[in-house]
Amino acid sequence: QVQLVESGGGLVQPGGSLRLSCVASGFGFSISTYTARWYRQAPGKERELVALITATGGRIEYGDSVKGRFTVSRDNAKNTVYLQMNSLKPEDTAVYRCNFYAIWGQGTQVTVSS
Repeated sequence: QVQLVESGGGLVQPGGSLRLSCVASGFGFSISTYTARWYRQAPGKERELVALITATGGRIEYGDSVKGRFTVSRDNAKNTVYLQMNSLKPEDTAVYRCNFYAIWGQGTQVTVSS
């Protein structure tokens, strides 16, 4: 099976930074032809699209709430997608998950708190 594993979450104070990683593996799966997406979901809220990056990085999109603060990137040779999060706010607190088509990671918790 194909597996996505996110890492890099944790507890950070407002204004701080975190970098999330999503590594794909299994059955020779390569991310190189797939658009990657980062989603987040906080308790009691709907899942929100945070960032999107197409297969070769030619198009990048961000949700309005994170635009200017987050940066999505990818290294297809490493089967990895990244989400650099700067100037974090308490409202960024959520479980963050990466996605390729119908494949989802398990999620990593990001908590922004004083």
